[in-house]
Amino acid sequence: MPTFVLDCSVALGWFFADEGAAFAKAVASSLATTRAIAPSIWPLEVANAILMGERRRRSTPAQASAWLASLRTLPIAIDDETTSHAWGTSLDLGREHSLSAYDAAYLELAIRKHLPIATLDGVLKGAAKKLGVRAFEP
Repeated sequence: MPTFVLDCSVALGWFFADEGAAFAKAVASSLATTRAIAPSIWPLEVANAILMGERRRRSTPAQASAWLASLRTLPIAIDDETTSHAWGTSLDLGREHSLSAYDAAYLELAIRKHLPIATLDGVLKGAAKKLGVRAFEP
């Protein structure tokens, strides 16, 4: 089954209606025939975005619980090697391409696994393209 790296920005497009770009919806639909992989920081990034959304009154704990229950059913694997690359390749990628350490982790995973990346983040898209990492096309 084809696989791609899933950036948090895309997953959040599934939850927050005002971030629900057509691309994010297409990626969600593609999970019927593909599977995703995300770095080990992904669950924390998702949780943080949910907390920030609740604090800004964009969502409620009940909405988040329901969405997380459905998110858990999707074919999204968590990479168990992310942290072993944090102080090496990911840090270098962040420096070279002006990425956050978090975004560099997604790029590192895509490079290491030779996978396309699904992201809504413009800077991450640009760095991926510059390094020859394919954009995921749902």
